[in-house]
Amino acid sequence: MAPQVEELGGNKVRLTIDVPSHDMHHAVEHATGDLASSVRIPGFRKGKVPKQVLVSRLGKERVYQEAIDSHIGGWFWNAAASSRVRPVELPQYDYELPSSESEPWSFRATFAVQPLPTLPDWRSLEVGKPDADVPPELVDAELQTLQTIAAELAPVDGRGAQLGDVVVLDIVDDEGRGQRSTIVALGAGRLVEEIERGVLGLSAGESKAITYEIADGRTRDITATVDEISEKVLPPLDDELAKATSEFDTLADLRADIEERLREELQHEIDVRFRADAADTLVDATDVNAAGPLVESRTRELLQGLSRSLQARGIDAATYMSVTGQTPEVLEQRLRAEATLSVARELVLEALANELGIEVGDDEIRDLVREQAEEAGEDADALVQQIFESGRHEQLRDDLRLGRALDQLVAAVTPIPVELAEAREAIWTPDKEKQPTETKLWTPGSKENV
Repeated sequence: MAPQVEELGGNKVRLTIDVPSHDMHHAVEHATGDLASSVRIPGFRKGKVPKQVLVSRLGKERVYQEAIDSHIGGWFWNAAASSRVRPVELPQYDYELPSSESEPWSFRATFAVQPLPTLPDWRSLEVGKPDADVPPELVDAELQTLQTIAAELAPVDGRGAQLGDVVVLDIVDDEGRGQRSTIVALGAGRLVEEIERGVLGLSAGESKAITYEIADGRTRDITATVDEISEKVLPPLDDELAKATSEFDTLADLRADIEERLREELQHEIDVRFRADAADTLVDATDVNAAGPLVESRTRELLQGLSRSLQARGIDAATYMSVTGQTPEVLEQRLRAEATLSVARELVLEALANELGIEVGDDEIRDLVREQAEEAGEDADALVQQIFESGRHEQLRDDLRLGRALDQLVAAVTPIPVELAEAREAIWTPDKEKQPTETKLWTPGSKENV
């Protein structure tokens, strides 16, 4: 059953939350395992105490209390999300211990909430938006790439190897082990830096002894011999190049197609940025004060996400701090500012969704999950069931609802030249002062959270 929301006045609410019997049973099983691993009972090793013995020694009440203490926070936050309430403090719980793990159980949570802001006349807002003008040099760079692809190799005589040349190399150690007749484009990053530097300037038939560093600070000695040198001869930018590298018969048509494709890519980036800017403009125009556990929780999520990203790239936190010139305190302050802006966006968009009467039904969520499951090659029915049983469908409902509110906001605001928007922003007033942020968080309408 959906949580029952009782308005208490003074921005306080009470949720009555029902816990299904299978969730209660799972919590007791989990608590039993934890207690078995931490409690000493004569005659049994830690973690090997049968459930019946544990309950008999400790008492059913202690096991149930452990189950509730370890799971009530998750039950509460899921219920708060599905009820669209945003706590600004930790709740006070009120409950009686269950009489059985095989029956449903309920508890009450009382807490202060973040009031939704009163929106300004959002249809009159103006937001900076650039034109999708494609610089000619971008088109030229694409054509140069096609020239490189269509280039032919011609033997080189009378000079040493240069960056951009294609060379045939022998790279061997003192015992003759290594690679022979290896074809490498100099400057492409395929060679160890010391070897590539050593090869530059060598003519065909010349050799050079090179020492380079390997793992653990050790070094390796090799001899690099240049067997052949070829240079890339670029074809002219003409209709023949267009025919050879595309479906177009003329260079003019190819250039126009490249320009249009780049314009579409640029327009997509502009549209994504405009959506975020529209939400931020509404935040700036609204008296909204995002705070509380949700901001702190999201700040921790950002810190954990950054930590996982650094670990995946093999970078330790100290190195990251040194390279970026930040202290842990400055980093946390920046991420908290990003989290605060993200929560503020959600607050104003939720207020807008309420004003517009936007609702999202279960069937729409199922359709979305099925569509994405099919794209990923997953079992659509199984994924739908999993998401609804876990309660994640409520987050999807909220994402879709806020995304549609943002759609209507974006359609209603007036785009203005970026220069004009920046000039207005430069006219400082005390109410405009805020922490500068580089927002990396989800904005409604993106697919990252689905």
